[in-house]
Amino acid sequence: MPVHSPRSHRSALDDRIARLRQLAHADTRLEGVLLYGSWTVGEADAHSDIEAYLYIKDDLLADFDGPGFLAQLAPLELAYTNMYGILAVVFDDLMRGEFHLTPAGPGIDEVPTWRGMVHLPRPDDAVLLDRTGRLTKAARELAGFRPPEPVTTAQRLTDELTNWTLMLAHVLARGEIARAHNLLHAVVAPQQLQLCRLLRDSTAHWLTPSRALEQDLPDTDRRRYVSTTAAAREEDVRTAARDSWRWSRDLAAEAAGRWSVHVPRALHERIAGLLDDPR
Repeated sequence: MPVHSPRSHRSALDDRIARLRQLAHADTRLEGVLLYGSWTVGEADAHSDIEAYLYIKDDLLADFDGPGFLAQLAPLELAYTNMYGILAVVFDDLMRGEFHLTPAGPGIDEVPTWRGMVHLPRPDDAVLLDRTGRLTKAARELAGFRPPEPVTTAQRLTDELTNWTLMLAHVLARGEIARAHNLLHAVVAPQQLQLCRLLRDSTAHWLTPSRALEQDLPDTDRRRYVSTTAAAREEDVRTAARDSWRWSRDLAAEAAGRWSVHVPRALHERIAGLLDDPR
């Protein structure tokens, strides 16, 4: 198998998108194709994948061979329906792809409801095929970036961090170190980063808050985040959990000062006590 350089891989992404546009226009079963992800916001690089919605005419969806269609883009090394019901593929140059095979009728109608979750700054570029004009109109609803509403979002995140860190403390008290490690990194940390981003007015990567963290957040926040990470060893996880809760409490206090978020301080103290002495 040939070795592909980062430069050629980046070029391959542009070429693959152009090829997808060509194939889509030639396939009358498709009513529309909409790209999303890093390419549509100008952040694609040598390691980016290709992500798209394929809007198939409603009565033809059941017989549409997704892997067969995508194999025309490039040979497939892997094709399967992933845990989210999305057709995931790996091309022969190791580029990944995620494709939603969606009925055109209800699927295109749903696009405007993504406001606040999906941002398409150049919607006309994101639309590779639109036979009726419906998809372009819908995609333009996503052109303006809508940051999360700060007050209710900060309150929700403060409450979430309280609840999930209490669960973390109970799991640690039970001695389930691997489970606590997973909770800390997969559940608590993303919500901490969202609250941090909200406070720093840096919400462009809201849905994946660890993305571009090194460029988006100040050094002090990055160091606090690093202190919450750990190898799955008992003492390391316990130390990281205590550091994580201290950071959560600091973020919550900052949110309370800025937006009058309610902080259940007595409960917070009891969680800290449980983390310090799990017996």
